[in-house]
Amino acid sequence: MAVIFAVANQKGGVAKTTTVQSLGVALAESGSRVLLVDLDPQACLTYSLGFDPDALESSLHDVLIRRTKVDDVIRPVAGIEGLFVLPATIDLAGAEVHLLSRTGREHVLARALEGVAGDYDVLLIDCPPSLGVLTINGLTAADSVLIPLQCEALSHRGVGQLLETIEDVRTFANEDLSVFGVIATMYDGRTRHARMVREEVSSRYGLRLLEPPVPKSVRFAEAPELGRSILQHAPGSPGAAAYRALAAQLLAEPAAGVHGEDAPLVHGVADGA
Repeated sequence: MAVIFAVANQKGGVAKTTTVQSLGVALAESGSRVLLVDLDPQACLTYSLGFDPDALESSLHDVLIRRTKVDDVIRPVAGIEGLFVLPATIDLAGAEVHLLSRTGREHVLARALEGVAGDYDVLLIDCPPSLGVLTINGLTAADSVLIPLQCEALSHRGVGQLLETIEDVRTFANEDLSVFGVIATMYDGRTRHARMVREEVSSRYGLRLLEPPVPKSVRFAEAPELGRSILQHAPGSPGAAAYRALAAQLLAEPAAGVHGEDAPLVHGVADGA
């Protein structure tokens, strides 16, 4: 059965989609079968993988409103063996409204993925930059959460709110959910401020800082227009190397290792750390 990671941060512009795409490519390169789930109505992940969201006949929206089976929507990513995507379109915004009236609305994505999770080694869910019903669905479906963090002024203020939401999901929908750790993105280790923000998130919330941080690079901005990841566009770059190292950690330490009501919120870190 696949290990499922939700990649979440309600602040936009923290390289969440870049993280999902890059980790997915790195995991596929290592021989894993990987499904990327685009849960964001902006469909940036879908676009970055080389698909035109406006031209898709069906998407995750159709799955969530029970119009289409998930098997009929999943598509292989060109040029990367073992990598697949469950794409999004702007229609997904309508699905969010539809879900609000559904009984058990927080479990809709989890139930949709149940039938296909066994076909993959890892699922990565790209959650939208909000704490609405779509993100709740992503967290409910996941084993563990990855939090991308841009180490700049005020960027970490929403982490506490996200952790409160994760705690609520554990209480009411997914008691096994844990936080795998924080990925520092667009990181400039030369600045004292970036180092301070990263350390403050760890000390204040007891979150594990995953190594290495992902360095800032113009290569990340160039790749989406080409429908490629940093690992394809600049395979020898420090950014590509960072995501390969992070992907290796996901494989070495399965997120599903924490279970039960007494499990720590932070995966691999004892309560009270």
